[in-house]
Amino acid sequence: MVEAARAAAARTKDTYLAAQYRRLVAHRGAKRAAVAVAVAVAVAHSLLISVYMLLTGRQQGYHDLGSHYFNERDRERDRQAVERRLVRRSEVLGYSVALEPTSPAV
Repeated sequence: MVEAARAAAARTKDTYLAAQYRRLVAHRGAKRAAVAVAVAVAVAHSLLISVYMLLTGRQQGYHDLGSHYFNERDRERDRQAVERRLVRRSEVLGYSVALEPTSPAV
């Protein structure tokens, strides 16, 4: 199941599982092999829950939440935290960032 989760995360780009994998790797760090295994197990858990729901009939069909799911959820929870995180990531990459809103926040 872990191998299937790794394949689902690595071979797809705009899916919930790939976004979950990238988000968890960024949160825990990608340098250690143990972290990569733990992240793959977390994605496998999500995949297993989806399969269980389909097989037991609790869910009619699989609807992928998409790669934007975490961004939308974070925006609803705390927009400022997302802005700080993205500024820090840009600064780590060597960019100087100054945020200026272009239109009112939705």
